Amino acid sequence: MDLGLNQHQALITGAASGIGLATAKLFAQEGCSLTLWDIAPSLEATANELRAEGIEVTANHVDVSDSDQTEQAVSEMERQGQSIQHVVHCAATGSGTFGYPFTNLRPADWRHTLEINIMGMVNVAHALTPPMIRNDAGTFVFLASIAGQIGSQTDPPYSASKAANINFAQCMAKDLAPHNIRVNTVCPGMVKTPLNRSVWQAWNERTAPSERLSYEDWSEQKIKSVVPLGRWQTSEDVAAMIVFLSSERAKEVTGQTVNVDGGFVMHW
Repeated sequence: MDLGLNQHQALITGAASGIGLATAKLFAQEGCSLTLWDIAPSLEATANELRAEGIEVTANHVDVSDSDQTEQAVSEMERQGQSIQHVVHCAATGSGTFGYPFTNLRPADWRHTLEINIMGMVNVAHALTPPMIRNDAGTFVFLASIAGQIGSQTDPPYSASKAANINFAQCMAKDLAPHNIRVNTVCPGMVKTPLNRSVWQAWNERTAPSERLSYEDWSEQKIKSVVPLGRWQTSEDVAAMIVFLSSERAKEVTGQTVNVDGGFVMHW
C-alpha cells in the first residue's frame, strides 16, 4: 500500500528509543527524511545507525519542556531550508512514584511530569504550527496513552497529563482543519518500554517484599488480566498506526484518538 509519504520530512520527538525510534524507522521505509529530537545522549548514535542505512537524518538535542529551546530548534530548521510535513510527538515521562492511592504522592511530585508531558506538547504545537500554516498542509500525531482514558491509578500525574494531551489535540484539530492540517492522538496499551518498566519499579519499591513480583511476572499477570488479545503490543505496532494516520490514506481522519491496546480499552 502506497502511503503517499515519499520525499516528505517527518520530525519525531523522543526519537532515540522505543516508539519514537520505531516510528522514525517506519517513516524512513516510506521514503521520508527524518528530523529527530531527544535529550538522550544516545541520540547521535541512533542517528548514525540510521544514516548507515542510507537514511537522511538530522538529529538535535532538544528539551521540549523548554519553549525557547523548542522555538530555536524550529527557527534553525527553517534557516536550513527544512520543511516539515509530519510531526510526531513521543517525548514523555512518568513521575517515577507509585501513585495508588494518589495521597502517596506530594503535589511537588507532579511538576516534572506535567512540564514535560503537557507543556512539552504545548511548546511543540506552538513552535511548529506557524510553518505548517504557511504551507497550508501537515499532520500532527501525539502519543498519549490509554492511561489518559481510564484514570490509571498507578501514576496519576502521568495519567492526567495524557488526558490533557488527548483534549488539546482535539482543540488543535478543530483550529487547524481550515489550514488542511490534521491532528490525531495514538494511545498505546501495554508496550515494553523503559516507561512501562519504571511503572513496575515504582510499584515494586512500595510493595512488601513477600508480595513483590519480577518485572516479567508482574507484566505477564497484568497482560492476562486486562488485555483481551492476551499479548503485549510492540513499539512497531504503535508506529504503524502513527505513520498511517500521517499518510494520505488517512486524509479524512482528524481529531481522533486511536487505541493500539489489544482491546484494553473498549468504549461501550
